[in-house]
Amino acid sequence: MIAENTQTQMRKGILEYCVLLIISRGEIYASDIIGELKAAKLLVVEGTLYPLLTRLKNNGLLSYNWVESTSGPPRKYYTLTREGTLMLSQLDGTWQELSFAIAQSKESKKN
Repeated sequence: MIAENTQTQMRKGILEYCVLLIISRGEIYASDIIGELKAAKLLVVEGTLYPLLTRLKNNGLLSYNWVESTSGPPRKYYTLTREGTLMLSQLDGTWQELSFAIAQSKESKKN
């Protein structure tokens, strides 16, 4: 049970970074973001993603535009702003540092 709790917290901790990575590849619909996160085993539901997208937008990291849909109401497609791209670059650096630190910790254990 404790491991599950820690695993959940770890996933939550990297969710924002992963969402920014996905959006950085180009304009994307929220349902497609959920699909990519699920495919990567970062299980997320709409109730988690939409507040995160709203917070990122309110912080100036995302923008969106409405696109007409042939199968229903218009859809909101997200893109990174300049600030979002800068934030992603900073998070890339942090991820590299963390990955290195984890690798070092694992290596130290072997020696």
